[in-house]
Amino acid sequence: MTEADTTTHADKRYMTIHTALGAISLTATDDVITGIYFVDQRHRPAVEEFGPEVVDDPLLDAASNQLKEYLAGERTVFDLAVRTSGDSFHEAVWAVLRDIPYGTTTSYGSVAAAIGAPRQAQRVGQAVGRNPVGIVIPCHQVVGADGALTGYAGGLDRKRLLLELEEPEEVRASRLF
Repeated sequence: MTEADTTTHADKRYMTIHTALGAISLTATDDVITGIYFVDQRHRPAVEEFGPEVVDDPLLDAASNQLKEYLAGERTVFDLAVRTSGDSFHEAVWAVLRDIPYGTTTSYGSVAAAIGAPRQAQRVGQAVGRNPVGIVIPCHQVVGADGALTGYAGGLDRKRLLLELEEPEEVRASRLF
């Protein structure tokens, strides 16, 4: 079998799960997670690109369980093989996102500086918004330079909820409201 034949016959599939944040589509190709998308998010590929929908799949079940544990506050690190496929700029941005520690935030400008493109914060924002493996690659942890919540392909309400979920207990306890 040639490389082209292997690529053509890749085992693409998806599963939709229901969470407190709404329905999420989990996509996989072969033995890696390739997408985690809210069903109503911007920049979500057409469902026809996901392959067939499955009900029982060990890899997608593991991703589903880990996401649910994360959303329940029981998991801070994901143990999933993921693969992204963007241009070199997007891949550089997503690599920086992978290294953001749980419970912390960074700015678009800081990500731009980290990839050696300090004047490209807006372009970084575009790449962050096209992150195909949301939550696991924590694009929700990127905020404006002043700490303000800015765009999120899944919606600002979800971004706020994800950041609150990861907020350290001592910070949460010190809030007046």
